[in-house]
Formats: sequence, C-alpha cells, structure tokens
Amino acid sequence: MDYALQTPYSDPGEFAHLFDALPDDIPAIGAVVRNLLIHYRGGGIEFTGDRLAEIDHRWVSSILATDEHRNGTALAVPREPFDRVVGCCRDYTLLFVSALRHKGIPARSRIGFAVYFGEGFNHDHVVAEYWNGDRWVMTDAQLDPADDHPFNTLDMPTGPFVSAAEAWRDARAGRVDPDVYGVEPGVNVGGLTLHGFWFIRTYVYYQLAHLMGEELLLWESWGDLGPTFTEAEAVATDELAELLIAADNGDDAAWKELVNRYPTLGPNGRTFLTSPSGRPHAWVELAKH
Repeated sequence: MDYALQTPYSDPGEFAHLFDALPDDIPAIGAVVRNLLIHYRGGGIEFTGDRLAEIDHRWVSSILATDEHRNGTALAVPREPFDRVVGCCRDYTLLFVSALRHKGIPARSRIGFAVYFGEGFNHDHVVAEYWNGDRWVMTDAQLDPADDHPFNTLDMPTGPFVSAAEAWRDARAGRVDPDVYGVEPGVNVGGLTLHGFWFIRTYVYYQLAHLMGEELLLWESWGDLGPTFTEAEAVATDELAELLIAADNGDDAAWKELVNRYPTLGPNGRTFLTSPSGRPHAWVELAKH
C-alpha cells in the first residue's frame, strides 16, 4: 500500500487547499492539528447534542468542513478550545496523517494502547507513524511535545505504545491482564464493560483495517466482533495478531497474507455503529457521501 496517497478517510477533498499553507516541519503540523481539535472526554469541556455528534465525523473532509463553517480562517490561526472540532485520538491522528500525505510524506495510523495516560491501566489509543526516508517514526499528534512527558512524543521509543496485536498475544499467553486494556477502568456502557479480551480482539481488527487504509471510527463492529466469541474465533485472532506483528517487523510474506485476507476480514462497506455521541445504534454504509 502506498501510504503517501490519501484514502477516502484521509482525503481533505474540496478543502485540500487549506493544507497548502501548512508548515513543512512535523512538530508545527502537529501543533496545527491540536489547534483544530478538542478531545470529547479529555478536553476539559463537556459537549452534548450536535457538538458531541462531531465525534462521528468519519472523513477528514467532514472535520475540515465543520471547522471552516465555524471558524473560516487559515488552519494555523488560533481557535478557542470551545470552537475546535470535537473528536478523539483517532481524529488527531487521521488529520495529522492527512496533512503529511498532502505533502507527499508516507504516513499511517496505528491502533493499540497507551501505557502513559495513567498508572495500572492501558488506554485505547491511536498514534501516527510516518516514513522519514529510513524508518517509520511513531508520534502522538494529540500530545504537545512541549509538555512534560517521559519520552519524546515526536519519535516514540518502543514501549509506551503497545499495538492491539501485541496486547492480544500477551493476554492470550497469560503475560498480561486483559482487563487493564480498554477505555477506562470501570467504564460500563449499557451493561458492557469496555475492556478485556473482547475489547482487545476488536482492536486487533481495527489495527488491520487502519493498516489497509480504512481508518475506521473506534465504535464500530462487523462480522463476529462483539462481547462474546468462540475459542475458534479466538484462535483465528491469534493467527491474525501474529501476522500483524510479523508484518510490523518487516516480514513481506506476512504483509502479503494480510492483504490477501483483508477482503474477508474487513467490514466490506458496512459496520454497526455504537457511538458514544448518543445517536441510535445502527448499521451504516461506509460509502463516502
């Protein structure tokens, strides 16, 4: 896959010209992304109604359309926190990836868990990787590098971020507790706890989808994904996780196998959306409107 090309999700569409004025250095692009977005749970403002519904913006073009309608100025012009587009880590990453691709820099999103948001729990998270000519560089576009962090957020080392495939492998092997991987400790929505084996398993499939250029929202499912699964389905996820880990380590055969399998493992144009925005849970078509 050519990660220098936009996907339907990352394509800025009619707003591509707004990216032309962006700075060329990676840290400055990240700063612009943080100027445009505010996290729906971690931004310090409680959003409701239509504002909270902004978290369901599937396409970068929709994010930019909302910002253009509300602010109508160059992307680097400061926005007040309340005037930013409401989103989550997936949106920070996708917008960052979109801007880099616009400049011809290969970039992609990575699905997994951050060990750095709190002690004793690994929060679901999406970070970006870009190709610097020699290697993939991992960066967390949601975090301001000027803040105090225990690592360089612009070039993250191995450890602070664990891919969903790695978390699944280690949980299945009994090396980690699956219940410390999820949204937040104790979070329960409609009787469903948002952590544990089922949650990690869903994120393994998100990891695959994002690598294949379907940068999905973090609250949709398809096929046999859900709170219950059989041992046979778990074994199939074991195999998928190992392929993802091998591909991450440069195994071309594993990558080709993932590409070949994706048509049967991906959502195939339709997902079941269970958004925290409060909209009714329903099947949705992924075709770009």
